Amino acid sequence: MTAAVAALMASAVLVSPAAAAGSGAVVRTDKGAVRGTVGEQVRTFGNIPFAAPPVGENRWRDPRPARPWQGVRDATAPAPTCAQNSQLGQPASDVEDCLYLNVTTPARGTHRPRPVMVWIHGGGFTAGGASMYDATWLAANNDAVVVTVNYRLGVFGFFGHPGLPGSGTFGLADQQAALKWVQRNARAFGGDARNVTVFGESAGGLSICAQLASPRAAGLFAKAIIQSGPCGLTLPSFTAPGEFTGVWRSRTDTENAGTGALGCADLTCLRAKPVSDLLTVHEQFASPSFDTALLPTDPALAQRTGRVHRVPTLVGSTHDEMTLFAPLFFPQPIPETAYGDQLAWLFGPNAGQIAARYPVNGNGDARDEIAQLLTDRSWACTTQTTREELGRHTRVSGYEFSDPDVPMIFPGFPPFPEYGAYHGSELLMLFDMGQTLTPTQRAVSDYMISAWGRFARTGDPGWRAPVQSLAPGAIRGTDFALDHQCGFWSSIL
Repeated sequence: MTAAVAALMASAVLVSPAAAAGSGAVVRTDKGAVRGTVGEQVRTFGNIPFAAPPVGENRWRDPRPARPWQGVRDATAPAPTCAQNSQLGQPASDVEDCLYLNVTTPARGTHRPRPVMVWIHGGGFTAGGASMYDATWLAANNDAVVVTVNYRLGVFGFFGHPGLPGSGTFGLADQQAALKWVQRNARAFGGDARNVTVFGESAGGLSICAQLASPRAAGLFAKAIIQSGPCGLTLPSFTAPGEFTGVWRSRTDTENAGTGALGCADLTCLRAKPVSDLLTVHEQFASPSFDTALLPTDPALAQRTGRVHRVPTLVGSTHDEMTLFAPLFFPQPIPETAYGDQLAWLFGPNAGQIAARYPVNGNGDARDEIAQLLTDRSWACTTQTTREELGRHTRVSGYEFSDPDVPMIFPGFPPFPEYGAYHGSELLMLFDMGQTLTPTQRAVSDYMISAWGRFARTGDPGWRAPVQSLAPGAIRGTDFALDHQCGFWSSIL
C-alpha cells in the first residue's frame, strides 16, 4: 500500500461520520459518534445519553454531564423507560439510569437546517416514556427533526427533603438538560437550534407550563405547544368534600412530604434504598415544586402575571378529557338517583345550580354527566384561561380535538357510557401508536401533523379561528368557551 493510498483511506475513515450526518446511519454528537437505523422515510437514533446516570450520589441531584465515549455508540435501540409503577395498562420499570433520548429525522439529506420538535411525554409525572412515541409521521411529513426525551418521574424526579438543592424539580431539570443537548447537537442531525418547538401532552403539557415560567429555560426553545395540560388545572381531591387541588406544590410542602420517608432520617439512608423500596412511595411525589431556583413561581400565577417566556404558543385539549378518569374514580355505574349526592360531595352549595346546567340524560348511569361537567370545570375552562392569559403577552393559537369515535389507546379500560374524545386521544393523530384509523380519521391526522409542523416552522398552525375544532368532517372554528359553559363556571367559582 502506497503512502498516498494509506493517507486517502485514513482520511475517508476520519470524515465518514461527519459526511454521513446528512443522511447516513452515523452521526457525531458532542460526546461521540452514534449509529442509528436508516429507513425509507426516516433515520432513527435511540438511547442517546444527554446526562450522566442519576444513580448513587447523583440520585436527587440536578443532571450532570454525560461522559464522552470512544468509537461509535450503538443507537439502534430505543431509550429505556424510567423507573415507575404500572399505570393505565403500561408496564412497570425499575430502571433508574434512564436519562436518554431518541431522535427521528428525515432519511434524505438537507441543505437547510430543519425545525426541531422536542416531545415531553405525559403520564401524571409518575409514568410514561420517550420511546412510547413513534415520531415518523411528524418527522417525515414536516421535514423536521423530532426528539423524544425521558425525565425522572415520581419519587426520583420530584422528591424533596430539607436542605436538598433542587427539591421537587429534578425531572424539570432533566428536561432542560435535554433541551441543552438539542442546542449543542441539533445541527449534527440536520436541525436548526434556533428554531426549537417544545411540545407535550398531559404532564408533558404541564411541563411546558413550567418551562415557560422557568428563568433557566431562557433561550432553549422558540415555540411551545401545550396539549391537555392547562397551567391552572385543578381536580377534585375525592377525599374531602368540595376540595379541588392544583398540580403544583410548594417546595416546603414537598420537603415536608419527604421528611422521614421510608423510615430514613437523612439523604444518605434514602440514597442507599433500592429502586423497589422507592417505588412504594412513587405516587406521593407527582407534583413539581415552585418556590425553587428552577421554578420560582407557580406556573398558573406566572401565566396570569406575564412572568413567562414570550414565544408563540399553541394551546389545546380534547373535547371529553375527563371520560378517561371517571371510570377510574367511579368503577361502578352511579344511579341517576344518586347524582345529586355526588354533586353535593364535589361542589357543596353549588350542587343545585350545576345539576340544573348538567341534567341527567336518562341512561341510568350518572358517570357521563359527572365526566362532562368535570371536563368543563377542570380541563376546558382552565385551558381557555391559559389561552387568554398567555395571549395577553404573546401570540397564542387554540385547538380542540373532538372525534367522538377515536379508538381507545389504553388497554383494559372498563365499559363506560361514551369515552368520546378522551384525555390523550389526540396522540393517535400525531404518533403511530399501532391503531387503525378510518379514512376520515386519517384525514384529521394528516391535517394535525401538517398544522403542528407549520407551527414549528412559523409559529402559526394555519387557521384563523381562536380555537379550531379537529374532528372527522368538522375541521372548523368553534365557540369553545360557550360549548364548555365557561361563563357559568366563572360565575360560581
